[in-house]
Amino acid sequence: MEGPEDEAGKEAREDSLEAERGSMTEGDIEQGSGLRERIRRSERENRRLRHDSNERKTVEEVFDKATNFALHELMARGELSYLNGVVRAGKEARVYWGVTADGSPRAVKIYLTASAEFKKRMRYVAGDKRFQELPVGSIRQLIRLWVQKEYKNLRLASEAGIRVPEPFAFNENIIVMEFIGKPPAPAPIFAEAEVDALDYKWTMKMIRQLYKKADLVHADLSEYNIFKPAPRERVLFDMGSAVLSSHPESKQLLLRDITNIVNFFKKRGVYQKDPEQILETVLA
Repeated sequence: MEGPEDEAGKEAREDSLEAERGSMTEGDIEQGSGLRERIRRSERENRRLRHDSNERKTVEEVFDKATNFALHELMARGELSYLNGVVRAGKEARVYWGVTADGSPRAVKIYLTASAEFKKRMRYVAGDKRFQELPVGSIRQLIRLWVQKEYKNLRLASEAGIRVPEPFAFNENIIVMEFIGKPPAPAPIFAEAEVDALDYKWTMKMIRQLYKKADLVHADLSEYNIFKPAPRERVLFDMGSAVLSSHPESKQLLLRDITNIVNFFKKRGVYQKDPEQILETVLA
């Protein structure tokens, strides 16, 4: 409980503060306001500089000297006329909206040569009889091999009647493909779209057809790499991970693909069979 002296001291302090506030001039107030405005301007400028720095870093990561040269070679061959902005971005690659001389849109996938993520991708290349000599210690050589692999996989799938983006050309760390969607927007993926039992059946049919007719396992299949441009149109993509059925881990990777799809559709209220049962059907 406060005594008389405590209350007197409190009143004295309040009187002192009131007097101090009353002695502030308009100039002091304006000066304080100006300082706050300068701080706000400085914060905005710092945010802009950080944003610009991040953009420059991304551009430098994607368009290094070797990538620029590879891109100009593709343009000289008539595969591209110019490049627009990014339509999709990931840890390993950026996909740009490209345009040909006749105005046709292209998806231009540029792998990041500085990405350390590719060290994890060796399992998808080792064991593939199409690539006997594997690069050791060079990320750029591994990416070059990966691009060739993705292009070949797209060709194999397309020739087997599986709906994938049509591949047009590749060079170094760049693949030029059919643009799926309405530029500048790519088509929605399964994860972003409404899906039903027909989408489930189509996907399982493609998994089996990919294995039986193209001799391939996607090896990275999920709701994030199947486009749905229209209610009854679907497109598999991201075929770089796909392995031949002769790959030592093909059955394990096939089961993982099936499990991913079953789990996704189960969350959406569509469920048919256990992944192991579906695996037996695909292998039969």
